[in-house]
Amino acid sequence: MPRDAEGITGALIGERRMEFYRKLLAAAPEQAEGGLRRWWCEAMLYTDPAGDRLIAAALDGTLPTTEVADIVCRRLEAGLARE
Repeated sequence: MPRDAEGITGALIGERRMEFYRKLLAAAPEQAEGGLRRWWCEAMLYTDPAGDRLIAAALDGTLPTTEVADIVCRRLEAGLARE
């Protein structure tokens, strides 16, 4: 899914789509990129067959986590950018 407003709105439905539009239109230009990243993550959950399970585990506090430093190291070792 593209990390842009069109890709995000294609995945969100109903009230979540309207909330995305409200937040995006209200965001200051310097906040727009961060907002798109946040909403892209939510949109990805909507398209993931395991999305409901992942959301439930996150809300339960049982979702496995990884340190950001570990992810950065893995990306660098794989020759990928930090972001």
